[in-house]
Amino acid sequence: MKVYIDADGCPVVDEAIAIAKELDLEVVIVKNYAHIINDSYATIVSVDISRDSADFYIVNAINKGDVVITQDYGLAAMCLSKEAIPINQNGMIYDQDNIDGMLNRRHLHSQLRKQNKYYGKAKKRNVEADKIFEASFRKLLGGLK
Repeated sequence: MKVYIDADGCPVVDEAIAIAKELDLEVVIVKNYAHIINDSYATIVSVDISRDSADFYIVNAINKGDVVITQDYGLAAMCLSKEAIPINQNGMIYDQDNIDGMLNRRHLHSQLRKQNKYYGKAKKRNVEADKIFEASFRKLLGGLK
């Protein structure tokens, strides 16, 4: 089992690496070349800056049972189709029961933005959110080992 991190915009890269290192799991960080990420433990893969390059790299590299940290619903859906286990930066594990609703909501929000009727605003991340991710990630990895 490997841990893949969709690192473009991921706020829990350091936390995920620390936990995976404790459990002696291989970590692959996938980022576009515009982001600078250095880590002596993880393998860092830089991909083209074009849209979805990191996503396509991850989907082509993962195997059944690998864990993927992403906030991208489309990538999560593709991971599920390959029997990998996607988890988001808030510790929510994507599965067959919740992914369709998320994809539908993403599509609806996209349509509303095109009509200038939706102005979602992301909440500022806090320490509590990191703790929730860490607990969920540890529980997930502990159940897989």
